[in-house]
Amino acid sequence: MQLTAPANSTSTSSGRRTGTRDADGMAVASFILGLLGLLVLNVFLGPVAIALAAVALWRGTARRGRAFLGMGLGVADLLVLVTVMQMDSTVSWSF
Repeated sequence: MQLTAPANSTSTSSGRRTGTRDADGMAVASFILGLLGLLVLNVFLGPVAIALAAVALWRGTARRGRAFLGMGLGVADLLVLVTVMQMDSTVSWSF
């Protein structure tokens, strides 16, 4: 007897669920935005990277390392912002 998936399943042709694929994309996006946030818009990109990493981990991504790196880079973005704010006494900074 062969078991088949219901017609309304969210499986893709590769056998992976779309939710996992979305979570993997969120983990990669978190990493990229966290890395980019070290240079520009860290007040915006840092929290976005942290949120995307948290959601990716909550959804069970296969790229857990990438999600943790994205979360770490998001936190580093905010730490860089706080450090530069303390040195310049401003909210923004430039090269």
